[in-house]
Amino acid sequence: MTTTMTRPLGTADSTSPDVMFPAIPFSRLLRVEWGKATDTRASRWLLAAVAASTVGLMLVPIVSPSSIEQSYTSYLGFAAVALSILLPVVAILTLTSEWSQRTNLTTFTQEPRRMRVVIAKIVVSLMLGVGAAVFGALVTAVGLGVAAASGRTLEADLSIGLAVAFLAYVLLNIMTGVALGALVHNSAAAIVASFVLPIGFALLGTASQVVANWLDYSTAFNWLLNGQWSGHTAQILVAVALWVAAPLAVGLVRTVRREIN
Repeated sequence: MTTTMTRPLGTADSTSPDVMFPAIPFSRLLRVEWGKATDTRASRWLLAAVAASTVGLMLVPIVSPSSIEQSYTSYLGFAAVALSILLPVVAILTLTSEWSQRTNLTTFTQEPRRMRVVIAKIVVSLMLGVGAAVFGALVTAVGLGVAAASGRTLEADLSIGLAVAFLAYVLLNIMTGVALGALVHNSAAAIVASFVLPIGFALLGTASQVVANWLDYSTAFNWLLNGQWSGHTAQILVAVALWVAAPLAVGLVRTVRREIN
């Protein structure tokens, strides 16, 4: 007498994450991560501070017409600088809050494919960057309107290329925060690094043109903002590689492989 053993269908793949955990729709991940990035008290205060600093800096060219160039590009530059100060901090918290608040166990249990979660966080950060850029453009338009109403003549030198450069500048600054957050996994350390490193390299750049032209991303991104690609393309690309691509790549690997305690 022989015995025939049968195996239920799907048992061979029962250890596969795709079987054990059906994929959460990416749109749902985006909604969840958007909520994490905007619905907490800290994030709301930060976003409010971003808005306030943008409006505040826009007053500088309005009240100082004799010492500051009165042009569309100049006004837009003040908005860009304002957005680059605190907006990367929002991106940092988006990437580090899971580790600092020890909620990563819950998040990665519900969606064990960590890369999908991180990609959702990056997309949300870029969405915030686009929204902030639009807000900055609106504040700039209001500032230009106030300046024109006061009777001064403004140089209408804004072009599509400079508008694209403005958006790229904002998004690249956001991505430096994303890269730091993905790499460091600690909110306080990443935020401190986001302020200390640019200042440190800017100071070193005063003593070394190599540092200023190739390692200080503030200089490279300012060339981008001002539309000065000619002669600086290599430096801009190196800055993006050193401050965005490389730390983000290492951070993604670390996020995927790091044990959760």
